[in-house]
Amino acid sequence: MFVRLSAVIAAACLVSSAAFAQGAAKPTDPQIAHIAYTAGAIDVTASKQAISKSKNKEVVAFAKDMQRDHEAVNKQALDLVKKLKVTPEDNDTSRSLSKQAATKQTELAKLSGAAYDKAYIANEVAYHKAVNGALETLLIPSANNAELKSLLETGLKIFQGHLQHAEHVAATVK
Repeated sequence: MFVRLSAVIAAACLVSSAAFAQGAAKPTDPQIAHIAYTAGAIDVTASKQAISKSKNKEVVAFAKDMQRDHEAVNKQALDLVKKLKVTPEDNDTSRSLSKQAATKQTELAKLSGAAYDKAYIANEVAYHKAVNGALETLLIPSANNAELKSLLETGLKIFQGHLQHAEHVAATVK
């Protein structure tokens, strides 16, 4: 569903997933909705930063793809929660993601040129790996609503493609 994060460090997802795994309760559908939407919004913000800071055509094209895709997925997610009359529920994981994202955005904002490009794309690669893992092992298995689960599964396929794209761009950024 409202997945695919970005300029958040991969450790944030790993820590968040570990926190759920260690906790007694799996996330509820309203919590999953909030986590996924938060993650998507974070990636839109990261993409906008990359579009404004980078001069590398491949990095900018990648960031534009991320912005477009994440805005579209988040719109689908909002449409679904309205249809289902579900109110996304803020939770420790979504708050942690937001905090980590703010820290990462501040860190990236201090960089420029090739240093920025390399850091942004490296973060995208690591983050996609972590997010895809969280989708596969936590969010999709925990979702109870069939439509939510289907949207998460579709998102995972899209985001696996994003990971491949990020790895390709990372190989070309010098």
